[in-house]
Amino acid sequence: MRAWDAQRVAAAAGASLLRGPAAGERGPRSATVDSRSAGPGDLFVGLCGDRVDGGRFAAPALTAGAWGVLVEPAHASAAVAATGAGAVLAADNPLTALWRLATAWRRDLGATVIGVTGSTGKTSTKDLLGAVLSPARRTVTSRANFNTEIGVPLQILAAPQGTEVLVLEMAMRGAGQIALLARIAEPDVGVIVSIGPVHLEQLGSLEAIASAKAELVAALAPSATAVLPAGERLLEPHLRTDVKTLTFGPDGDVRLVAQHGESVEIDAQGEHLTLTVNFDEAHLRHDLLAAVAAAIAIGVRPAGKIELVRAPGRGLHRLLPRGVTLIDDAYNANPMSMRAALDALAVTPAQGRRVAVLGDMLELGPEAGRYHREIGAYANGIADLLVSVGPLAAAMAVTFRGEHQLVADAATAAALLDEILSPGDVVLVKGSNGVGLKLICEKLLA
Repeated sequence: MRAWDAQRVAAAAGASLLRGPAAGERGPRSATVDSRSAGPGDLFVGLCGDRVDGGRFAAPALTAGAWGVLVEPAHASAAVAATGAGAVLAADNPLTALWRLATAWRRDLGATVIGVTGSTGKTSTKDLLGAVLSPARRTVTSRANFNTEIGVPLQILAAPQGTEVLVLEMAMRGAGQIALLARIAEPDVGVIVSIGPVHLEQLGSLEAIASAKAELVAALAPSATAVLPAGERLLEPHLRTDVKTLTFGPDGDVRLVAQHGESVEIDAQGEHLTLTVNFDEAHLRHDLLAAVAAAIAIGVRPAGKIELVRAPGRGLHRLLPRGVTLIDDAYNANPMSMRAALDALAVTPAQGRRVAVLGDMLELGPEAGRYHREIGAYANGIADLLVSVGPLAAAMAVTFRGEHQLVADAATAAALLDEILSPGDVVLVKGSNGVGLKLICEKLLA
């Protein structure tokens, strides 16, 4: 937004401009909702949360050198009185103003926007899209966790002038949330990576989950493109005749033909593509097909080496000093991603045992016990030792036939692993965020 002056920023946000920025300043570089990180070039948006009213920190943000603040009128007046420099914008609802500002900047950018959602795989698909598109287009992808009604507009506003493709991850906790994110971002391409049993406590059924994810398809303008998993019957009621649909996966428009080591062969609507990748897990190949389909939808032909950079907590492999391989997949978990993680454990070379440390999968509703028992059964033949963490994960022991250890929490699990792991072992750590298995990885790495 550097090219915009303060009047244009205020008008785009639907806010009143009480004071302009410091002399010589035009528009902000980006926006933030954390006053502690607000510095030169930043627009601090003071949101009122359940416990903290961010507008109270408007004056400190300006004192720290922020370009300006966007806060409720009372806080804006106080900021003008307390400080001598920096733009001050007032809006009755700063969050709504943030959404309006993001949409206005998205339109001014003129970039192609790709929205990515799914029960699992949306983050890796977003990252793979970045790797696929960057050689051909100036591409910006969502930062970690910038996928909510606050994160998505902040990510849009962080995209610099000249961005050609903006890839936005879109998360969902309930009905209507994807629709809101799509209204803000106005995607040209909507990617649904998968449909599965996630957030069942809130939504109640797989059909309801599919309907919530399909809000992305419903939001597309006529002639836009939906990229969907081939043969997903749960999405069939949500298909549109006025939107182009590209499918991926077995029998899809974009499908995997063969993989030989790092070489992946893909049939993309009859065109043969050969890519070099740095992963061999089945779920990542699935996500790659979604990324390739989205790239083709905007006229990019993927080629060459596609390197996925894994973040901590998302399947990152690390060799510990004691000669143990850690698969850090502790960021989150659901029945689909648990199976994918166990598949990754199965193909990871091990000179010793394969150890699966699996925590509770939360928000699964009344069927939680069944889902955990199914994971225990799935781990048979893959894990030599299963360490279940938490009361829900204890149900995995019912169907797991190998050696099993039941522990109450992450700290106890970390202490146990410190005693029993041996050189050559491979240990997978995975569970829902609420179980806090990140602590196990931190202890092992330390």
